[in-house]
Amino acid sequence: MREIKVVTNILQTNDEITAKNKSILDEKGIYVVNLMSSPGSGKTSLLERIIAKLRNDINIAVIEGDIYTIKDAERIEAQGVPVVQINTGGACHLDGEMIKGAINALPLDNVDLLVIENVGNLVCPAEFEIGEDIKICVLSTTEGNDKPLKYPLMFEKSGAVILNKLDLIEFTNFDKEEFYRDIKALNANMDTFETSCVKNQGIDEICSWLVSKIQNKKIKVK
Repeated sequence: MREIKVVTNILQTNDEITAKNKSILDEKGIYVVNLMSSPGSGKTSLLERIIAKLRNDINIAVIEGDIYTIKDAERIEAQGVPVVQINTGGACHLDGEMIKGAINALPLDNVDLLVIENVGNLVCPAEFEIGEDIKICVLSTTEGNDKPLKYPLMFEKSGAVILNKLDLIEFTNFDKEEFYRDIKALNANMDTFETSCVKNQGIDEICSWLVSKIQNKKIKVK
């Protein structure tokens, strides 16, 4: 048997491309959100509510990541904002090269907020930087409160966590006290929100928080 040593960082190429992407986005003062979750958490519905609330005041663009189909991109396009669909064809995450192609297709001179909706997965997306200012993880009450300890990297790297589908919590055994204890143990500095798209709960709070983030980045660029 022959031992082969791998000495090249497999993420190095991604990091180099991502740094260039981020430089372009930073220069234009665009605040970038990497929106992550497992499939079915409701992040597309949540994004629809956020766009509807902010689109008259903030210029928003969206990059949609999915393994196949353009269904989510069609939903976002119906909100009247620029959207680019990325189909990975099997890859469980987006990477710098994919984002590079997508941002080239967007009107960046007229964008304040870029939301990148990553492929539904609680593992791989957390490992890849894609030029974001913040990672946001969406978790639904129907998934169970054990996910932070099962997928710690996602919660360690996220700057905010949104607990979605709060209207369904009474039909689950979701333990909010344990959930918040676990995520704060992994990342004490993260912001947390609770939402229900059905009841339009928590959307105003997230939008106000996002606006402040966007404004702060604009100030730094100036």
